[in-house]
Amino acid sequence: MASEERTVKVHPHGLSLGGETPVLPLYGGAMHYFRHAREEWGKGLDAMKAMGLRIVDIYVPWGVHEVSKESFDFGHEGSQKPWLDVRAFVKMCHERDLYVVLRPGPHINAELTYFGVPERVVWTDSCQAKTPKGNKVMLPMVPLAFPVPSYASDVFHEETARWFEAVGKELADLQYPNGPIVMVQVDNEGALYFRDGPYDQDYHPDAIRLFRDFLREKYASIHGLRAAWNDALLQFAEVEPPKRFEAKVPEDLVRHMDWVEFHEELLSGALRRFARALEEAGFHSPTMHNMPLGEAATPLNPMRMGKAIDIVALDYYHHATPEAHAILARRTTELASRCEGVGQPAYGAEVGVGFPPFFAPMDEEDSLYTILAAMAYGLRGFSLYMAVDRDRWVGAPIDVHGTPRPLADRYKALLSALERTQFHTLRRRAPVRLVMPRSIRRLARAAHAFGPITPAAFNVSGASFQQSCLEDDFGLGESPMSMAEEYLRAFERALTLRGVPYAYAGGEALEESAKGASWVVCALAGGVKLPFFESLRAIARGGVQVTIGPRVPERDGSMRPLAEPADVRGLELEPLDDVVTVDRLVARKIEELGLPTFTVDHEQAHVSVHEDAAGAPKVVFVMNPTRDKLVASVAVSGAQTLLDVLDPSRPDLRKAHGAFTVDLPARAVRMFEVGEAVMSRRT
Repeated sequence: MASEERTVKVHPHGLSLGGETPVLPLYGGAMHYFRHAREEWGKGLDAMKAMGLRIVDIYVPWGVHEVSKESFDFGHEGSQKPWLDVRAFVKMCHERDLYVVLRPGPHINAELTYFGVPERVVWTDSCQAKTPKGNKVMLPMVPLAFPVPSYASDVFHEETARWFEAVGKELADLQYPNGPIVMVQVDNEGALYFRDGPYDQDYHPDAIRLFRDFLREKYASIHGLRAAWNDALLQFAEVEPPKRFEAKVPEDLVRHMDWVEFHEELLSGALRRFARALEEAGFHSPTMHNMPLGEAATPLNPMRMGKAIDIVALDYYHHATPEAHAILARRTTELASRCEGVGQPAYGAEVGVGFPPFFAPMDEEDSLYTILAAMAYGLRGFSLYMAVDRDRWVGAPIDVHGTPRPLADRYKALLSALERTQFHTLRRRAPVRLVMPRSIRRLARAAHAFGPITPAAFNVSGASFQQSCLEDDFGLGESPMSMAEEYLRAFERALTLRGVPYAYAGGEALEESAKGASWVVCALAGGVKLPFFESLRAIARGGVQVTIGPRVPERDGSMRPLAEPADVRGLELEPLDDVVTVDRLVARKIEELGLPTFTVDHEQAHVSVHEDAAGAPKVVFVMNPTRDKLVASVAVSGAQTLLDVLDPSRPDLRKAHGAFTVDLPARAVRMFEVGEAVMSRRT
C-alpha cells in the first residue's frame, strides 16, 4: 500500500499514528512468545510496561510454526502447542496499550537452529546459496551448521511468500488502528547470513542471471562491458562473475568492483521482493530492516535498501571499552546523519541486554554503556534485545517467568529520563561530516585478505583496512583504502581534541547526510564515480565548505581511467602532509565557521550535547569507557546547571570557571539535564 494511504507514518521522532495522537517514540523491547508458557505471557508484558517500554518486539519464526509445506500451527483450539498462538499474544499487547513491531523473517536468527527458516527449506537445493564451485554455503553455527538460503533464489522467494501469506491471514487485521501492530520488519541482518566474503557467494543460477541483468543495466551495451572488462569476446548471456581476487593492476579491478556492487543490488532487490510479498499478504505498516554489527564492511547499502524499506536500523552489541566506544561512535553518527537527512528516526532495532551463551559474555555495565553511548551519538529509538529472558539467552532485565530483576530498575530510570526530557524530539548538532565514499568500502571488500572470514568481523573488532585487506597498491603507489581511512582518522583525532562535534557519513548518502553541515571532509583515493563529485560541488554551492584529499582520483568508482580530470572547482584540496597541518586546519575552521566546541580535559572521557528545535542545549552525556574512575572538566556553553537524570540523588553540578567538574565511574555514562528549571523537574 502506498505510504500516503497508511495510518502509521514514519516521523523524524518515531512513528506518527495519525490524528491528534502524539508521535510514538520507538522505545521497545523483545519478548519471544513461543519460548514461554502461555500463562506467563501477561506477567512478562506487564513487567515490560512497568519498566516504561511502549513497544513489544515480536519475532514470528517460520520454522517453529510450519508443520509441513503450506501447513502451519498457530496454537489455535486443538493445537498441542498453545504457546504458538501469536494472535492471542498480539491481542494481549493491545489490551495493555502496548504497540507491536512484527518480525516475520524469513530469516530471524533469534538464536534458533537454522535461524528460524524451516529445515526442509534450508536443505532444498534450489533454495541454497552456492559457492564458486557450486557447493552449499555452510554457516558454522551452534547447535549445528546449515546451508544458508540464497537471496536470489526464485524458489526461496516463492516459499517465503507462502509463509508471509499465512502470517497475513493470522495477523494483518491487527495492524493499527484495529490492533497494536505499527511496524513490520523485512528479513533480518541481511548480510548473506554472515557468509559475506566477496567470493563466498552467491553463484546460484538465479544470482548469476541477476548479475548479468545488473551488467546490462550498468553498461547499456556489450561494447561498454567489453571495454570496461578489457575482453573483446564477452557476451551478456555468458559473462561469469569473478570467483577469486586476482587483480594486479587497476584495470583488473573493474570486474571485481562490479561484483561487489552487484552484491549490494542483490540484497536490496531481495528486500524489495520480500516487502512486496508482505504487502500482498495484507501488511501496509511502515517497514524496517536491521543491519548487523560491522555493517560498513558488508554489502548492505542503506540508500539502496531505503528504496523499499522505510527505516534502515542498526543492531548494537558492544562492550564498554575505549576501542568499542570509538566503533560505536562512528557507526551511530553515520546512522544519525543519514536518518536526519531523510527524515527518519535513528533506530537501534536490537540493543543488546544480555548475550547468547555461545558468545563472549556482556555484563550489565556493557549493556547500559552501549545504549547510553548510542543515544549520546544520536540514536533516537531502540528495542532492548532481550527485555524478557528465555532459552539460549542470559541476562535480560526480566526473568523467564516475567519477574523483574534489579537491572530492570536501571532501565526504568533511563526510560523515565527519556520521557521527562522528551529526548526523542532533540538532536545532536554535528556541523562537521567525515565522508567515506562507497567506492573505498567496495574496494576494501573486494581486496579482503582473509577469504571466508567475514569482513564484518574485522570491522567489529576495530581492525583497519591495512590490517584486513591485501597490501597490494595495484600500481597506484599506495593502498587507496588505507590512505582514505588514515585521512579521516587524522581529522577525527583533531576534531576530538578540540571538542568539535562531528559525524561520519557514507558516500552513498552524501547529499542527505550533509544536511545541516557547515564543513564536509571527504576522503578521496583510488577511484570515485563522477556523480559523486557533482554531489560534492552541489553541497559546496549550497554554502558548505568542502575539503577533499589526500589526492584527486584519476579513476571512476569501478577503477576505470577517467576520460577527463575530475572537476574539483569550489572544493578545497588538502593533502595533509603531517599531523600539525590537520590541527591547524581544524583550528582555522573553528574560527571561520563558528564551530561549537564542547571540550573535556581528559583524553579518555567524551561529551555529547543534545539541543531542542531552538538550538538550546537540553541534555548532556559524559562518557567514560575505561576501567578506571575519572574526574573530568567539561565545558558546555549555554548551560549553568546540570542535573543527573538517571540518579536524582546526586547533587546538581554548577559551572565554575567556565566548566563542570564531573565524577565518572568506570565503564559508565552519565546523562544530565540542562536548564534553569532543573530544580522543578525533580518532582
